[in-house]
Amino acid sequence: MHRRRRTALVVSVAMLVAGPLLSACGNQAHPGAAAVVGGDRIEVSTVQAQVAEVRTAQRASDQSVQLISKSGQLGRAKLHGLIFDRILDKAAADANVTVSRKEIQEMQQSAATQSGGEAQLRTTMLQQSWVAPEQIEAVLREQVQLTKLAQALGADLQQPAGQKAVGDALTAASKSLHIDVNPRFGTWDDKQTQLANYKAPWITQVTKPAQQEAAAGA
Repeated sequence: MHRRRRTALVVSVAMLVAGPLLSACGNQAHPGAAAVVGGDRIEVSTVQAQVAEVRTAQRASDQSVQLISKSGQLGRAKLHGLIFDRILDKAAADANVTVSRKEIQEMQQSAATQSGGEAQLRTTMLQQSWVAPEQIEAVLREQVQLTKLAQALGADLQQPAGQKAVGDALTAASKSLHIDVNPRFGTWDDKQTQLANYKAPWITQVTKPAQQEAAAGA
């Protein structure tokens, strides 16, 4: 089953394992692109910008040395997230799922309450999932989107059958996008909807291999 999924809960985030920090692109077919998804390029510069946002936030923390030392493979993590974002968008569109600004705001209020306030939410997201403050809204949008996708599919994410239904929808979307990743960063696994041999940082795992423990890596 699929390892990389999100729920509406933002408090518990597993640490991620990723690959090398992005630099120059080596993909001769798509120079300057870290990946091509559905014919659209994800530029190396886009990934680097997300990395820079996280690094800036980490340096401002009183735990900066620890945070930076544990996120040495941040670039690959951000590329992974950017690719999955597009897969979720495709799966949601196929299911006629849309997300409103109000829903995102409500999710943020709920997440902040559960975390103990906005400041603690920002701290938790930075420390445990390598998300900079300016990236939190996008993460919350995806959580709303995934929850609504499950509802549209009639899937209960707390049940194996529901997890499989959502996982299958994401796999179908992934395959339809013909994802081409710069070999520098690995290959894309449509079935797992993730970079091969990569554990993604998710807020919780919603769909996962049947024998895999949730703690194995969000």
